[in-house]
Amino acid sequence: MTVIAMTREIGSLSTDVAAGLAARLRLRIIRFEDVADRVARRLGVDPASLLRYFDGSASFLERWKIDRRKLLGYTAEEVLHLAQRGNVLIKGWGAATLLRNVPGVISVRVCAPMAFRVRVMMDRLGSTDAGAVQARIEREDDARARTIRAYFGVEEEDARVHHLVLNTERLSVDACVNAIAELAEIRRYNETARTRSALADKLVEVKINSAFVERISPSMAPLGVQASVTGGRITLDGMTCSGGLRRHAERIARMAAGAFPIDNRIVSVPSRGRL
Repeated sequence: MTVIAMTREIGSLSTDVAAGLAARLRLRIIRFEDVADRVARRLGVDPASLLRYFDGSASFLERWKIDRRKLLGYTAEEVLHLAQRGNVLIKGWGAATLLRNVPGVISVRVCAPMAFRVRVMMDRLGSTDAGAVQARIEREDDARARTIRAYFGVEEEDARVHHLVLNTERLSVDACVNAIAELAEIRRYNETARTRSALADKLVEVKINSAFVERISPSMAPLGVQASVTGGRITLDGMTCSGGLRRHAERIARMAAGAFPIDNRIVSVPSRGRL
């Protein structure tokens, strides 16, 4: 079972690296667009609007229609479903950050300096306007960075987030493919059971947290309620002034996760009223 999660940075030649890697390891490439229809349908928006949201070109009305908390939860669910299939390369959608701590999953950032990326995109687009091309790259970079920062609390550019960071200005596409493939071939036979278990835990965790976003209002839990899942055991954490939230959150978790054991650590704090 091989799962590789790769960043999507336009102009970095990550598409070429992904194609070479998929051919060598016989992986199915899951591209950014492959997930858009399912996520957009759950959000009740047009897939084209969702793609514009992620590349930073969405209108004010399109941004207003998209609930960011639901978007991030639904996206994570779709990525985890795809990862469970195995033998996939997931490109974009924050997958490289989402799956970075899952045993056996290889998280890769393929990057290059801005000048290099501008030249690549000018050639691909047949454009002679370097300024316009750079503006497009920067807009997409900014939109992606905001999403990663908001959901994961990390910077995608931080090398510590990934197993490999490959600079295509310094390394050829073939060299990048070789580096990733060698790591994948070492880990493929050693991590399968742990990978499947960790992905299953992560998927349950994301499903519960998505259900919390849908069914628990901020007024009921201003600081939020979170679920974490390890080894098939669910832990609920949070703080509330609502006495019924503990039971309500536990019911939601059971509906989303089934018969998993639950350790409910949500604390109810009495309200002191207004000052």
